[in-house]
Amino acid sequence: MAPTLASLVHHSALKLTVRAGGDRLDVPVRWAHVSELADPVPYMEGGELLLITALKLDAEDPQAMRRYVRRLAGAGVVGLGFAVGVAYDEIPKALVEAAEKEGLPLLEVPRRTPFLAISKAVSAAIAADQYRAVTAGFAAQRELTKQALAAGPEGLLSALASQVDGWAALYDASGSVVAAAPEWAGRRAARLTAEVERLRERPTPASAVVGGPGGSAPAQGAGDAKPVDAPENADRVELHSLGAGRRPRATLAVGTAAALGTAERYAVHSAIALLTLTMERSRSLQAAEQRLGAAVLRMLLAGEPDHARAVAGDLYGELLDAPFRVLVAEPASSKPAGDPLAGLAGLVDVAESAAARSGEAVLVVPEGGRLVALAADGGAAVAACTRYAAAREGKRTGGGDGDEDAMVVGLSAPAGPIAAAAAYKQAEQALSVARRRGRVLVEHEQLAAGSVLPLLADDAVKAFADGLLRALREHDANGRGDLVASLRAWLSRHGQWDAAAADLGVHRHTLRYRMRRVEEILGRSLDDPDARMELWLALKATSTE
Repeated sequence: MAPTLASLVHHSALKLTVRAGGDRLDVPVRWAHVSELADPVPYMEGGELLLITALKLDAEDPQAMRRYVRRLAGAGVVGLGFAVGVAYDEIPKALVEAAEKEGLPLLEVPRRTPFLAISKAVSAAIAADQYRAVTAGFAAQRELTKQALAAGPEGLLSALASQVDGWAALYDASGSVVAAAPEWAGRRAARLTAEVERLRERPTPASAVVGGPGGSAPAQGAGDAKPVDAPENADRVELHSLGAGRRPRATLAVGTAAALGTAERYAVHSAIALLTLTMERSRSLQAAEQRLGAAVLRMLLAGEPDHARAVAGDLYGELLDAPFRVLVAEPASSKPAGDPLAGLAGLVDVAESAAARSGEAVLVVPEGGRLVALAADGGAAVAACTRYAAAREGKRTGGGDGDEDAMVVGLSAPAGPIAAAAAYKQAEQALSVARRRGRVLVEHEQLAAGSVLPLLADDAVKAFADGLLRALREHDANGRGDLVASLRAWLSRHGQWDAAAADLGVHRHTLRYRMRRVEEILGRSLDDPDARMELWLALKATSTE
């Protein structure tokens, strides 16, 4: 442990005697400093044992000593060592009384004890304490490595919690708690998700302190009962982002009752290094798995599900045997800066994290400037992606979304391996609609279940409709007939002359004449079903304005 005034007093070779402040000897000593200045405070940093002979002090003046001792105490000096037998044969009463009043420990240093001996004792104790801390840190590193190899992240967290006498938790890339030690720490860690989310917005490496001195205490859950075996004051939490890239892949939380010491700090840094190394190894495996997944996807889209199953083996579990959804995602910007897929990393994180927690398989493949994913229909990954897209939609409409992770997503209807190519086409169609409508995510089922009429609101469709009907509208505007209304009535009655004429309140011969004028002006025959369909859609598109 660090040297204290008490350890110096008990040092047999120093022969120090306590003259004041005997109840404050347990305070640590950072250094022993000699100064004969009348005011050494400008040269103090706090935590020093000041050694003096009082050569330049009027140590018998009560007022002078009160001012002197008060300034020392205010500067953080932890003790005063007074050498007798030099300027004074004993410590003056004025200094003793001033030290007692301020509560500053006063030690009498005998003539035969040089100040150098005290400085050496303090230095040796500090060096020994640092050596113990480093040794303990290496021991902690060995134990953490052993547990990480034997039991993975869960074992490492348990060892780390023991080393820091607190708790530890690991969050995945989506900010969800994936492991915690001891068991009761899971609920404590879950209350920090907002702080974890804020930390994830900063480039790695990043850290933050929540609660305790220098940190903001997180809100406590209403009605949360603290477990019996939980530390009473474990309210200081350090958060550290993990990962070798710019975007954090996980977050480590370490909760303790007080600030970490040197040995505990070594343990935390070792845990950060081990977890990062584990994740980077996992990243290499994921890259290999991604290449395999790309091959499987190509086989599915080529209509070769049996070959896809043979190549995938057990890697994707039952994903290729059960109904799945195809998801296609692109950055919202047509020319994203830097990595074209950087803005989609959050979507990948939530999909893979949700699948891992639920034991599902998910296939995610980069394809040029987009991502293609296969996920089980009705599973956690699809639900997580939908929630994530809804959150991005909310931020966008609220004006809080930046360009960094703006995206558009299309989601197919449920399909099996044989219909993978059709599902991929559905996802592309939904993606196209999402981009045109300014939406984050559109599901193909929503399009199929609704009406085609909302699609006519597209600007390109309206432009086509205006161009197709312009000549008829110009004819009517000149007061030469009501061709547009007559065409609408005739088409709505499926070409039935009497019914359409009755709707318009005209004779059927009048309606026949108007329809011949429509054909003449447009240069198209109304007997052509394609012409009738295009005219009807044009009328519907312009009627929505």
